[in-house]
Amino acid sequence: QVQLVESGGGVVQAGGSLRLSCAASGRALSSYTAGWFRQAPGKEREFVAAITWSKGSTYYADSVKGRFTISRDNAKNTVYLQMNSLKPEDTAVHYCAASTAWGSRSLYEYRYWGQGTQVTVSS
Repeated sequence: QVQLVESGGGVVQAGGSLRLSCAASGRALSSYTAGWFRQAPGKEREFVAAITWSKGSTYYADSVKGRFTISRDNAKNTVYLQMNSLKPEDTAVHYCAASTAWGSRSLYEYRYWGQGTQVTVSS
């Protein structure tokens, strides 16, 4: 079992930055892919970014490429999402998840999920 706890959400003005953290416990993520997804009101949950824990290969949705950076800290078993140049359309609950599928962008391949953290970007 893997438990995931997100933190770092909040309210920020357009153009600002936030850093989300996701602390994992219960099992080391060395054989997993860690991903960030988000869900806005009335919309489906969508892929944001993913990182393979062992090699650190990264994957991004086109909508966040160049603005968001995913990273991980092996010693802390924690994954981060640095979000810069935030836009009102980034407003959503952001979820951390873990998958055994390499570099997956599909939420259906993620078995473990955090509770989510709200990100609100005001215009």
